[in-house]
Amino acid sequence: MRAEDMDQASRLRQLKSASGTGGLKARDSARDGRVISVTSGKGGVGKTNLVANLAYLFCRLGKKVFVFDADVGLANIDIVLGLTPAFNLQHVFSGEKRIADIIIEGPGGMKILPASSGVQEMSELTHEQKLYLLSEFESLDETFDIFMIDTGAGISSNVMYFNMAAQEKIVVATPEPTSITDAYAMMKVMSIKYSEKSFKLIVNEARDEKEADAIYRNLSAVAEKFLNISIDYLGYIVMDSHVSMAVRSQRPVVMAYPRAKASICMMRLAKIILDRRPADLPSGNIGFLWSSLLGAGMPQHM
Repeated sequence: MRAEDMDQASRLRQLKSASGTGGLKARDSARDGRVISVTSGKGGVGKTNLVANLAYLFCRLGKKVFVFDADVGLANIDIVLGLTPAFNLQHVFSGEKRIADIIIEGPGGMKILPASSGVQEMSELTHEQKLYLLSEFESLDETFDIFMIDTGAGISSNVMYFNMAAQEKIVVATPEPTSITDAYAMMKVMSIKYSEKSFKLIVNEARDEKEADAIYRNLSAVAEKFLNISIDYLGYIVMDSHVSMAVRSQRPVVMAYPRAKASICMMRLAKIILDRRPADLPSGNIGFLWSSLLGAGMPQHM
């Protein structure tokens, strides 16, 4: 581990010790929170739109959902949902606001932490900003069943950082060869540099189930052979003009057109994700977003 990483690890452990509860607040132990990142190797695959729709569906299914727009330099989940936040994460880092002050409510009752858009300085968070973000999350009082991280696309340090903070990592790919190649590249980086061996896959904009299954089988075979990783196939979303219509109206397609083919696919995915809860998740909730960054479990090269 590099000297700066060791320094970050030391400071994180100090925060952990200072909290008096192992770095995690003693919330309602009966509720088990899940931290899920939704990511992609390539932009333009519908990742943010998928997050918005899944978050809405999770709320409809009785879950308390928090969405963190972690594409901190090019955020747009508020735009997808037709929201106009007065403040964003940039105001938190400047010291003007606390995280609790900038959280907004979206469709279905989901809570959203908006990030900034068009701010180059936010595209690569510093160690100090990551630590400050940790302390701010620790200060939140509300509990959530599902904490969704909408990461940026690609393999930047920000994207890797937030992916490795999540307990479950969902990779979104489309049938385009570049999207499939970039999805593989992302998993390769997380496997080789961060020792991550488990991923989930959603194929978006597929012509049909057969095409989506073929993409999964090919990607899984190559990943298993060369990376020794496992990919859990969650399913697919069919190509549907109702999706773009909903995006233009700034509403989740499952809300605007609940009977559309894409909406039916997303409802199926939401139920599959809830049903396929990993057996080894720790109990707790929002604090576990950062549990992998505390102590011996900290990923290297952050």
